Amino acid sequence: MKTSYSSTIPASEITPKTLFEQRRRFIQMATGVSAALLANPLLANEKLTASASSAYGLTDELTPLKDITRYNNFYEFGTDKESPAKRASSLITRPWTISVEGEVEKPQTFDIDQLLKLAPIEERIYRLRCVEAWSMVVPWLGYPLAELIKRVQPTSAAHYVEFISLHDPEQMPGQRSPVLQWPYKEGLRIDEAMHPLTLLTFGLYGELLPKQNGAPVRMVIPWKYGFKSAKSIVKIRFVEQQPVSSWMQAGPNEYGFYANVNPAVDHPRWSQAKERRIGDFLKRPTLPFNGYADQVASLYNGMDLTKDF
Repeated sequence: MKTSYSSTIPASEITPKTLFEQRRRFIQMATGVSAALLANPLLANEKLTASASSAYGLTDELTPLKDITRYNNFYEFGTDKESPAKRASSLITRPWTISVEGEVEKPQTFDIDQLLKLAPIEERIYRLRCVEAWSMVVPWLGYPLAELIKRVQPTSAAHYVEFISLHDPEQMPGQRSPVLQWPYKEGLRIDEAMHPLTLLTFGLYGELLPKQNGAPVRMVIPWKYGFKSAKSIVKIRFVEQQPVSSWMQAGPNEYGFYANVNPAVDHPRWSQAKERRIGDFLKRPTLPFNGYADQVASLYNGMDLTKDF
């Protein structure tokens, strides 16, 4: 027997769908953070409060914090997904400085805590898509890289931005392996770096970045594959010529400079047409530019994205 309740409950007492979804998301976030705090009490002293909300929020279900912090690509600590969480405790993130140099009018060296205060911290819920065909939805904390770029005033010769990660095999035992040429290097075109979606990132889920996720500062460029988002950055260089990134050095036929999420271009060893969201059983279609085509596709007008991959 079916019973209809629509006539017995006043409309004023029915929770609107949008409010219900907001509450559900809050409960998911709170549950994930609580579980992480129980697993690692040190996180309790590493709060990072967002003072602004994102204009680019998603309605996708968030990936639980326990998955974000236990399933990582961070070759400085090992090539499998579990090693970073197990081995990253050796990383010392205070004190930490980031030098900004090259083709800029005002080269500077920032202390990490100084950099944290440079602009209002925002929460940005972004998809993270990895070239191995897995993805997450992460509530990142940071501010647009453009805020930093404006302060150092690039010259007219600054056509690219290069990011260089820490090189210290004592702290990062994965660097004892020749799998990549260390230190890790990545780069963007200057207009990509200035795009408001490009996030200089200090935290996630209301906490400072866990070490296995790129502490104390990393890049997040949501329309590109995850390997473009350099972690544990110590140097940002503005250069005239396109830099050669670590993965371009390691496999130039597999990893191009642009690394835009493009389901129409397969990796030489697997398809990019579908992805598996962490926690899901079934795969889903991969979205062009990871779902951010409306915001960023114009950056590549006139380019052959099968050639400039």
